[in-house]
Amino acid sequence: MKKGLVIDREAQMIGVYLFEDKKVYRGIPRKKIIKKTKIYAGDYVLGNVIDSETFAIESVEERKNFLVRPPVANVDKVIIVFTLKKPDFDSFLLDNLLVVYEYLGAEPVIVFNKIDLLNDDERKELKRWKDIYINAGYDFIPVSAITGEGIDTLKEHIKGNISVFAGPSGVGKSSILSALTGIELKVSQISEKTERGRHTTTGVRLYRFNENSFIGDTPGFSSVDALYFMEKREVKNYFREFLRYRCRFSNCTHTDEPGCLVKEAVKKGEISKERYENYLKIIGSSK
Repeated sequence: MKKGLVIDREAQMIGVYLFEDKKVYRGIPRKKIIKKTKIYAGDYVLGNVIDSETFAIESVEERKNFLVRPPVANVDKVIIVFTLKKPDFDSFLLDNLLVVYEYLGAEPVIVFNKIDLLNDDERKELKRWKDIYINAGYDFIPVSAITGEGIDTLKEHIKGNISVFAGPSGVGKSSILSALTGIELKVSQISEKTERGRHTTTGVRLYRFNENSFIGDTPGFSSVDALYFMEKREVKNYFREFLRYRCRFSNCTHTDEPGCLVKEAVKKGEISKERYENYLKIIGSSK
């Protein structure tokens, strides 16, 4: 049997890319598969070539993760796209997205687009945010989909992975997708309407942009509430820099408890005040 990746899933249509053939076939699930499991973009499947256009799907490999809205499996990395301006940067939204995608088991990559629009002072501001998020433990890549600056660096970060987009409307996700793949996509082809982590996109397509590297045409969440996905007490586990400290109490919420090392780290400047304040805002604390 041959191994393939479902790269196109729309209604009853399934597109399967076979790594050995380097070709896309129409996937037809055997009846035993239809009864047992649904098939989504990102699924790795095993089966046999029936003819020059058709691939019979015999089994679906176990998924490492699954993003429900939109439905896509085995996501390695999420490209979270923001801009410093046009639209203005919202660090609270970014920190919500980071928490949610880490909870869902996908590695976030922070990308700031439209750096060609920035003046010297704005570039200094961007560097300040870059330092904050790199210190927190994230990859942070400034890019310009217009000039191509940073695109090759981004390609290297997501090489050999299945990746999808996230981020607010207007930041240029479709332009970055075009720069990565060489495929010109209209902005309207990517739905960006969401509410509380819900998507309107139903079909998902993965584009191959180099050997064994695929990126989804879905923008992911453009607005999200982390508490829609997890309990308040869990949020602290997804602020990476918090995990470097062992507080006196194992269930410390980093709010009112005595001997909280996270709060001490904020005072010392080891954890950014902005990130900590966003954490408090996410969990609904006024401290």
